[in-house]
Amino acid sequence: MTRVQRLSAGAVASTVAALLLGVLVGTLGTVMHRSIPPWGVVVCLTLAFVAAITVRAWTGFVALGGYALGLVVTVLVLTVSGPGGDTLVPDGQAVGWVWLLGSAAATIVVALLPRGLFDDRPRPPRPAAEPVIEHELADPPP
Repeated sequence: MTRVQRLSAGAVASTVAALLLGVLVGTLGTVMHRSIPPWGVVVCLTLAFVAAITVRAWTGFVALGGYALGLVVTVLVLTVSGPGGDTLVPDGQAVGWVWLLGSAAATIVVALLPRGLFDDRPRPPRPAAEPVIEHELADPPP
């Protein structure tokens, strides 16, 4: 059964909040991914992944789209050279490509995770298995 999130003020607010979180994570990641090679990009990709998991767990799939939009647009805008020729993600450095593609891939991975991982409802108890009697396991005498 598919659950459809209704359009309400809360749903719109959570999507806008997720978009702003994506902008924040994209800005922090783009500025800091080259800080301490290779650990800067590892920490920034972990931040992008954990933020995506948090958005999906707390608000759902629609807000994850807002987060992804904020993250990807911010990263793409900040990779363009500025008016003086300065850039935060220089061409020809692998760490820049890892951040650019990895931040989007982290969000896609979270989007592809099964819904059951984010479901808080308790699962029904498993039915008890019938006990196995030992003489049923033994081979019958010839």
